[in-house]
Amino acid sequence: MTQLTPAPLAEPAIDFRNSIIRVVFRDGSGNLHSDWPTTRVAEAVRDQSGLVWVDIEGPREGHPDHAVEDWLCAVFQFHPLSVEDALRETHIPKVDDWDGYLYLVFHVARIDSQSDVLYLLEFDAFLGRNYLVTYHAGPLAILDEDRANIERDPRDRLHHGADHLLIRFLELAVDQSLAAIEEMDDRVDEIQNEVIANASPKMLQRIFRVKRSAIQLHKSLAPQREVLNRLARDPYKPVQPKHRVYFRDLYDHVVRIHDISEGLRDLISGTLETYLSVVSNRTNDIMKTLTIVTVMFMPMSFLVGFFGMNFFGESLAFTGPLPRRALFIASCGFMAISPCFIWIYARRKKWF
Repeated sequence: MTQLTPAPLAEPAIDFRNSIIRVVFRDGSGNLHSDWPTTRVAEAVRDQSGLVWVDIEGPREGHPDHAVEDWLCAVFQFHPLSVEDALRETHIPKVDDWDGYLYLVFHVARIDSQSDVLYLLEFDAFLGRNYLVTYHAGPLAILDEDRANIERDPRDRLHHGADHLLIRFLELAVDQSLAAIEEMDDRVDEIQNEVIANASPKMLQRIFRVKRSAIQLHKSLAPQREVLNRLARDPYKPVQPKHRVYFRDLYDHVVRIHDISEGLRDLISGTLETYLSVVSNRTNDIMKTLTIVTVMFMPMSFLVGFFGMNFFGESLAFTGPLPRRALFIASCGFMAISPCFIWIYARRKKWF
């Protein structure tokens, strides 16, 4: 097949002010064009023996670039609903079959090492027979790294087809989820050591942050598992039958990661119970100390209270028909019997 090379453009380039579009094109002769112009993407797509990868980095603010939306609909004949879904990050992982192409939503996990907060970056992809269009808001490290690898070794990574390229990206996304789980597992180990050494309210906040991130990742893995299951099972036109086994392998990986995340949640719950146990033991130690101090001052309190009643002095406040000696004996009897009743009551309540 004749080699395609960029020629002088007859029409002005489209002004994508809010988005960055990178086009990698491998023509039917096996030549790589790592900076193919956007105005000639339609020409590259018509080369059925070639492969086109269009990577679109949209704005982070969440406001879609209407120029990109119109361009995708015009060049690739995408349905406006699928393009609208891609440019607005509001979806859980899913796969939609639009007959001539697949629309795919996947998540790339990243955990902040400082705040222990999990970020799920949405990764949208349009898969055709000889093209792959990826969209993401802001930079995505896995695509940047793989683009550099493609430029170093284009034949090995692009000659298998667009679906195989998508498999590579999904594999990197799954690896990111596993890396996030391993990082959270390290965080839990650090928290457990710090809880035993010094349990503080800040430590409790960190436990809940990690737990929230683990739950968020666990919830995202279930729909991703279903996406890979459908890609491995259903006969989609853009997916070659010989490549379904790779989606099945990714599905197995996600299933194992899903089980690992379940164990991580249990580990975090155990850490929380350890924190509560340490705090409870510390509270018991404090109460024990206060009780000892109270018991130390009880004899002095008894002496001061007993001799301060002044039964036989001139300033006794209580006056009645009983003589002062009888009142004194009755008070002593009441003070001697009342602890016995309290002890019997505590034994029946099984306080000790």
